[in-house]
Parts: sequence; C-alpha cells; structure tokens
Amino acid sequence: MALLTSRNEQRRSTPNGAITTPDLSLTDDLRAIESLTFGHSGRRGTKDSDATGDISTTSTTGATSATGTTSTASTASTASTASTRELTRLLFDREGEQDRVHRPWQRLMADEAFRHRPGLSPTEQAARSYEWLRMLNASVSRPESLAQDAGRLAGLHEWAAIVDGGGGLCTVASIHYNLFLGSLLDHEGGTRRDLSAFTSMRRVGTFLCTELDHGNDSFALETTAELDPATGGFILHTPNPGAQKFMPNTSTTGGPKTAVVAARLLVEGRDQGVFLFLTPLSDEAGHLPGVRVRRLPFRPGAPVDHCLTAFDRVRLPREALLEAEHGRLGGDGTLNSTLGNRRKRFLRSIRRVTEGKLCMSGAAVGASRAALAIAVRYGRHRHVSGPRAGERIPVDAYRTHHSRILQALSTAYAMTFLHRSVVSRWEGRTEAEQEDVGRLVAVAKGWITWQARGITVECRERCGAQGLFAVNGLSGFPEYIEGTVTAEGDNLLIWSKAAAELVFHQEAEQAGPVAPPTGAQELGNPRYLRHLLARSEALWQTRARAALRQGPAKDPVARWNTTSSAALEMVSDHASLSAADAFLDAVRSADQPQARDLLERLCLLFLLHQVQRRTGDLLAHGCMSNEQVRALPAVLDSVTGSLAPHMTSLVDAFDLPAEYLDAVPIANSGSVPLADHAGIAAE
Repeated sequence: MALLTSRNEQRRSTPNGAITTPDLSLTDDLRAIESLTFGHSGRRGTKDSDATGDISTTSTTGATSATGTTSTASTASTASTASTRELTRLLFDREGEQDRVHRPWQRLMADEAFRHRPGLSPTEQAARSYEWLRMLNASVSRPESLAQDAGRLAGLHEWAAIVDGGGGLCTVASIHYNLFLGSLLDHEGGTRRDLSAFTSMRRVGTFLCTELDHGNDSFALETTAELDPATGGFILHTPNPGAQKFMPNTSTTGGPKTAVVAARLLVEGRDQGVFLFLTPLSDEAGHLPGVRVRRLPFRPGAPVDHCLTAFDRVRLPREALLEAEHGRLGGDGTLNSTLGNRRKRFLRSIRRVTEGKLCMSGAAVGASRAALAIAVRYGRHRHVSGPRAGERIPVDAYRTHHSRILQALSTAYAMTFLHRSVVSRWEGRTEAEQEDVGRLVAVAKGWITWQARGITVECRERCGAQGLFAVNGLSGFPEYIEGTVTAEGDNLLIWSKAAAELVFHQEAEQAGPVAPPTGAQELGNPRYLRHLLARSEALWQTRARAALRQGPAKDPVARWNTTSSAALEMVSDHASLSAADAFLDAVRSADQPQARDLLERLCLLFLLHQVQRRTGDLLAHGCMSNEQVRALPAVLDSVTGSLAPHMTSLVDAFDLPAEYLDAVPIANSGSVPLADHAGIAAE
C-alpha cells in the first residue's frame, strides 16, 4: 500500500519540520476551533443548544469540519454493498461456518423477547436470565451436540453477549452447556447417563470449583468427598468457611438445579487429588438436606443468582464420581490413573475451563462489536456546533471523535480474526499440540478481554451521558467484560503462567540485523510493521531470559519477580503479533478488491497503533530510524482520515440483527424516544 499523503506536506518547511511561510488559513482555523470550544460568542460557558440531550436531525449536506475535511456523515462511502458482504464473510464465514456457528444465534437474538425490559429488580433480572436460557435451549435440537462443539459454543457467546449487556444469558449458558453438561460428556459414562433432565431444562446445571479461600489456586481447594467403604458412595463435606463454593448460581431461582462439584477425593484418609462429583442441589420444594446456600450481593454486569454454597456431609452414590483415564476407582478403593500426579489429574478434571476461555473471548468480541455498532450510529446522527455560527455537523466529523472509534474498530477486527484462528486451532489440535494450543487459547483470552474492556468503555464515553442509560445498550458491557477478565482464569495469572512457559520453552521469532530504512515509506506496509512487532517480542524475551538467569539464587519468588515485568511484556507482544497474523491472513483471503483495500488499511491502522507504543524500544535497538519515529504520527493521522468515511460500512459488516439495533434509542436518531423506556408512568 502506498503511503498516504499528509496534509502537512502541502506546507513549505525546513528539514526539521518547522514551517517557514505563513499559513493564511491558520488564524481563521484557530478562531473556528476556539468558537467550538467556548461557543460562538467567544465567551467561555456559552450554552450549546444541544446540551439538553435532544438529538438534532439538521441536514449537513456539504458541511465541513474545522479541519477542512468533508463531514463523514455526508460523504458517500466508497465501500459498496458487495464489499460489506465480503467483510461479513471474512468475519463470519471464511471456512463456511456461518450457517452452523453464527446464523442460528443471530436469528434467535432478533426475537423481541431478548430486548431490554425496564424497571426489573435484581431478582427479576436473574430470573429472566433463566427464561432466556430456556428459550435458547428450545431452539437447539440436541443440546449434547452443542456442549461438544467448541465452535458453536463460542459462537453462542458472541451473540448472547449483545443481549441487555451480555452478562445474564452468557453466564448461565456458559455454565450449563460448557462447564456442567460438557464435563459430564467428557467423562466416561457421559453418553450412558440419562441427561434428559438437563437437556430438556427440567433441571439447570451448574459448576462448583472456586472456593472462598481458593480462586486462582483452586488446586488447593478444601471441599472433600470421602469414600464410604460401607456403601461404596461418597460423603461430600465443606470442612471450614473458607471452603465454601464461591459465586456459583445455586439458588432456587431458575428451577431445580444439579451441580458438578470439584472436591478432594479421600480414600482411607489418603488424598487422591481433586475429582468432579455429580451432586443434586435442589428440587421443586427447595434445597436438599445438607446443602447450605446463601445469596451473595447483586453484581452489576451479571444479573445471576451468585451464591455461597456449602455441604454438610451430603451422601452421594458411587456413580456420582466422574471418571476417565485420569482416574478410575476400583471396587477395593484403589485408584488407577494414567497420569502421574494429583495436579495433572486435577487439570484433566477441569479441562472444560479451557473451552470456557474460548467462550469468554467470544463474548468479549461480540460485546465489542455491538458497542461499536451503536457508537458509530450515534456519531453519525448526533449533531453539534460547527465552526460557523448556526452550523450543525455530526460529531463524527471531528478527528477527536472518529480517531478513537476507528482505533477501537481496527482492534475489534483484530480480536475477531484472532478468535477465529484460535478456535480453529483448538478444534483441529492433535494430542501433541494440546499444551501449545491451550496456551494460545489462554493468551488470546487475556488479550481479547482486556482489549474489549477498553473498547466498551471508549464507546460508552463517545456517546456521552446518553450512553449511561441501560436501554442504550452500552453501560452494561464494561461491567460484564470485567467478569470475562476474571472468569475461567484471571488474566494476569494465565498470562504469568504463559510467560513462564514462553521464556524458555518457545522461541520468539528471531530476525537478523535490520538496517533502518532511509525513509518513512515502509510505515505504509503492514507486513513491515508486523516485522517490527516480532522484533519487539524477541527483545523482551531476551530481557526476560537474562533477568531469570541473573535473579537471586534459591529464591524462586524473588527470581520470578525480577523476570515477570519483561516476561509479561513479551506475552503482550506475542498476543499482538498473533492478532496481526490473523488479521493479515484475513486480508489475503479477501476476494473483493474494494473490501481487500479497506481491510488492509484497517489492518495498517491496527499495526501502526501497536508499533507506536513500542517506538522507543525499537529505535534504541536500531529497528527503526529517527525519521520513521517522527513520521509515524502523521502516517497514523492520514490512514485514520482515509478510513473515517467508511465507519458505517465497517460496522454494518458485523451483521447485527436489525431488530436489536432498532430497539436501541441512541442508535436511531431520536426515532425511539429514550423516555419511553423509563419503566414508570409519565408524570
């Protein structure tokens, strides 16, 4: 791609960039900008007539922004319907998976029942999450197949995340299908058990692993399941308050429930490690004897019945133990296992958590795309004061607005392509690749959910005070995304584990010495920028290895402390590089020329932002030239300007249901009155 020409090149300047001839338009432009900041009277505090929150629909055909660029709202997009369709294909159907993985959920979420309902109490919101879950289940022909299909499960989360902030439906669906039903099916006997109560939703499944005192160190959990030699069954017990199961949805809200409970198997007092036990919790009359449940406070972003759960010597039958090659209990109480230690047996028992990471990534990607679609529609029709008295122009005409949205858009595309790549790798993995692909899943989950946090907050902020109302679909996303950051492994923990493995067990991509280019033209080449990211990862890996070797001897914590900062930077670069590779692969797969050009520019924008925060390091190590570092901001600005007219096409490619967007007041230029969603009668 040719480097786009900067406006600054039109001015005469000295070699160091200083302007030597007066720019006659500069004074007028500054006055116009001042009028936008302080009001047309030139006095601070002048009221803007748009400050009431009413959305103006004044036509702005031909209006220009203070920078002299044509308003993006009135500029005809060069991206045709065909190119938008091609972008949709690249996002959802490159491997022909759209009809299987995405289309059914997209159609389901178009149903009116999934729209926001005002005025519900926290308890009513939690109950509604289960109503949605039953609607979803009724649309699935074989829930067992869904639980065993990682791609469909992740796809479900992408679309369920758009529903009323995402948290309620996504949470209960993830627990029921992946952690509960998936765990049953992954163990021997799963296909032979009668699962009809769970597949028909007569009973809701839940998963109890984390304890009050054991979150990230769940290997150390204290709940016990002691073998009873007299009956061959087990006695499930919570030995102390810190061993209470923390946050599972175990109340009677949603109907009778059964849990898969992680507990330490004790045989004649010997600890055999953590296994899973199928445990009924309640029936139509309430909780079963020995099951103690206390509700936790309402948590914003996830309207679910979170609870503390304890067991007082609850008796379970022999078949409650979920067995597989990692552990089978003989009739004489002898444990037979193909795995060498208790930690490996534990990880095998809870391996559904890895697919849970794919689900959390999918939810974060789906929420980010929905937030961007709403924010772009808002920016197109929200009109504010222009540079001339009485002029009204769309807020997205301003670089201060659309540059942030475009950066978020480029990241959301990168997140989607990375997620597709990781799901494909996971579904096609061999046994030998299990560990490496599992690490990639974990690294991608951390990167994607952290990026989603930034995107959803940015979209809410760009929509001002109106973005704070729940019915406008934005305020709930950041709160829900916070849950995905922690769920299925806290991001910092899983990145720390990945960092320790990557420091020595996987080589960063090494590149030979590079002579810095004499000019900035390479900054318009996405593949060159990708090369710079690879260099950055290699630099941080070298630092991390040196720090580990030089750390204090015989003090593992102190040694890791000296290594962790560099190691985590290495993982961050590794994740960004993986996203860049997935993005570039999508560009190469584009068949429609217009879509390919648009996608390549968006990829270039993503890579420029990634390189920008690494320029100091790259410059210091001779990977970039002074000229490139100085030129990078102008290149970024130029690429941003070229993409600004196409924001609508870029979000239209997300293929969100029209019924969903039409019900969001902020996305519809005032045609859906916000006050109609107050949930109370008019005064």
